[in-house]
Amino acid sequence: MKVLLTGAAGFIGMTTALRLLSRGDQVVGLDNLNDYYDVRLKQDRLARLTPHEGFRSVRLDVADRPGMAALFEAERFDRVIHLAAQAGVRYSLKNPHAYVDSNIVGFMNVLEGCRHGGVQHLVYASSSSVYGGNARMPFSERNSVDHPVSMYAATKKANELMAHTYSHLFGLPTTGLRFFTVYGPWGRPDMALFLFTKAILEGRPIDVFNHGRMQRDFTYVDDIVEGVIRVLDRTAAPDPAYDPLRPDPGTSNAPFRVFNIGNHQPVELLDYIACIEAALGRKAQMNLLPLQDGDVPATHADVDALREWVGFAPATDVATGVGRFVDWYRGYYRA
Repeated sequence: MKVLLTGAAGFIGMTTALRLLSRGDQVVGLDNLNDYYDVRLKQDRLARLTPHEGFRSVRLDVADRPGMAALFEAERFDRVIHLAAQAGVRYSLKNPHAYVDSNIVGFMNVLEGCRHGGVQHLVYASSSSVYGGNARMPFSERNSVDHPVSMYAATKKANELMAHTYSHLFGLPTTGLRFFTVYGPWGRPDMALFLFTKAILEGRPIDVFNHGRMQRDFTYVDDIVEGVIRVLDRTAAPDPAYDPLRPDPGTSNAPFRVFNIGNHQPVELLDYIACIEAALGRKAQMNLLPLQDGDVPATHADVDALREWVGFAPATDVATGVGRFVDWYRGYYRA
């Protein structure tokens, strides 16, 4: 297949591209290489992709309407994996406009490109953050997600609504994947695992929010990518059991699906830090702080629907995943 992969210089994007290329797909990798975090890390990720004959890099912002329209017109993609987004819950409190530009305007441009370009299937990254103030665990796609607690979460919820509209109006098959706290080698420098590893190696204290009692459904990147690929290969279809009198938010009578993709085994933040300490062979100095605005105390993915749809659910344990990250970090930064 010829696949457009947005956010190709990102953490999940690079790993997804490598998987697609390994099986013989053509990949057009789009990224704007913005400076939200270290551009060199993004360039080094792309450098792992460019030697592959089936890969071509395009530097473009998804919010660039004419540029996106021209790209879709010229390339005629079979399928699209849309991972590009302004990420980060906490940053959305400081710069909300960046989230509207990338996550709303950019997604609109992707939808229009898919609609007019005859794309067979759009798979896009949503987020566990859409569950917001929900307290019922585990989080299920059948739950309402009408109470986001950050602008980032609101834009991801909006993406799901926009996708459903295009599935309903134009028959565009769309599948949204609600990622749960992704980690692993080549990860983002603004994520806890990266920040904690760097600080511990440098002998600096780490900020631990909610006094370490935060729980997260940490999901290893290779598991995420396996889910993305399997979902890409099974095109979204109308749910024959869908009942508009009792609507299920995760399905529709249009070719629309939404799935959680998480490890379905929440880990307390203090236990996660203990895994980092074990992998590094060093103890962390901790500043225990209250819960931050925009954060939620716990996440826990119900993955029954994903398992039923594609026969897969993530299962890498955090000790293994953290160990692999630490090995990568030490090698990459010679730490």
